Amino acid sequence: MKTIFITGASTGLGRATAVLFAQNGWKVIATMRTPEKETELAAIANIALMQLDVTNPTQIAEVAEKALATGPVDVVFNNAGYGLIGPLEGITDEQIVRQVNTNLLGVIRVTKAFIPTFRNRKSGMFITTTSIGGLMAYPFGSTYHATKWALEGWSESLSFEMSTLGIGVKTISPGGINTDFISRSMDSGSHEAYDAAVQKLFEVYSKPERAANRSTAQQIAAVVYEAATDGKDQLRYVAGVDAKATYAKRIAEGPEAFRKGIAATFLGE
Repeated sequence: MKTIFITGASTGLGRATAVLFAQNGWKVIATMRTPEKETELAAIANIALMQLDVTNPTQIAEVAEKALATGPVDVVFNNAGYGLIGPLEGITDEQIVRQVNTNLLGVIRVTKAFIPTFRNRKSGMFITTTSIGGLMAYPFGSTYHATKWALEGWSESLSFEMSTLGIGVKTISPGGINTDFISRSMDSGSHEAYDAAVQKLFEVYSKPERAANRSTAQQIAAVVYEAATDGKDQLRYVAGVDAKATYAKRIAEGPEAFRKGIAATFLGE
């Protein structure tokens, strides 16, 4: 029985991935900040819950050691993260630090904690949830995009050194997912100088046709499972109808023309 270690498993994509892998006979170590509140995953026989806050380096080391003490881990799925939206001028330094600690440093530290055992076994795989927002950018998400673009570059570079040891590195870049991400996993900042532009942004985001193209968490979880099991030497998995269409458009138009199109769509420029 293979084992996957998942961060951010309490909701959305992390939860759906835990369930899918368990259904396919994997042992799942599902980590979250408050496992005592979890009931659904706790009731599944081959899912073990562990407490983990990825902004806590000491806890990361302890939980990795605890997980490995239960047996070999084959896949680490770095999924914990949240969104931060709003004009940079209206975002506090505390918010910026928390975003970077969670979305970027948490992933790097969790990965580093598992590298030695993967290296000794000459096998294993790291899969990280980035975002279509790691391959392109929308207005008023500069700090969020900074972390997701960083993860894409970090993963690409890491893939080279890990490949020399027989270890895989892959990223999952979803578009919109129909979960409670906005209510549970979104932070924001505001500044009156940008209120009109931000209002325009949300009007475009809330159009029904955009929602119609979003994926379910289960659909994206299926891509995670594909990445973990397909045996391909492939770094990026763009996931979801909307993400694939948007990324194809960016490639076809080129980054500058695409950027101007985003400005016209979301800001009316």
